[in-house]
Amino acid sequence: MQAGARLSSTRRTAKIAGVLWIIATAASLASTPFLGPINDPNYLTTVSANGNQIATGILLAFIAAIASATIAVSLFPVLRRYNESLALGAVGLRLIEGVFYVVGVVCLLSLLILSQTFVKTASPDASFQTAGTVLLAAYHSSTNVASLLAFCLGALSYYYIFYKARLVPRWLSGWGLLGAAMLLIAGLLGLFGVIGPMSTPQVVLALPIAVQEMVIAVWLIVKGFRNVTGEAA
Repeated sequence: MQAGARLSSTRRTAKIAGVLWIIATAASLASTPFLGPINDPNYLTTVSANGNQIATGILLAFIAAIASATIAVSLFPVLRRYNESLALGAVGLRLIEGVFYVVGVVCLLSLLILSQTFVKTASPDASFQTAGTVLLAAYHSSTNVASLLAFCLGALSYYYIFYKARLVPRWLSGWGLLGAAMLLIAGLLGLFGVIGPMSTPQVVLALPIAVQEMVIAVWLIVKGFRNVTGEAA
């Protein structure tokens, strides 16, 4: 009876994590084109002119932040059986990731309000441009920290547990380890200004983990976890 209940709980955990992964990845990718105007040289005018588009991007980014933070939380009951310290660390890191992404969302929302005020002001002064530059820098910095220090390290933690415990096929967890490492490199290059936000090199380095997380999400929903003790999830 207890084994059956545990099996049912593990299956439920796998499905919840899979759904959260799809929501987080899809919302994050979908937000990118909506936020395109912030990269325009005349972004204060462009952002205001595309207010509804930017607002949609901000909403999607917020959804991605919340879903990302809850992935490791949903996985914790299973991962703690194999390495509680790493599982707890992954939870903490992804919660930090969510916080920094929310900070980025607040910066974007502030930029939208600033741009609308800029357009309505008869004779805007240089302070608008200064404030806009600060908000954009804060947005990019917060997303870089979220990606570099939180997402990548958190992902490396639970993919390592997946790999060691064989909770999913090793090719899939190995793909996750490689993809997280590539994104970590992209984050470091972005942090030091070697590559720009949404540049071709950054997209190329981020693509493997983006695809992998959709694949593992579908795997968990359909197949669930595989357990080293022989308990199929």
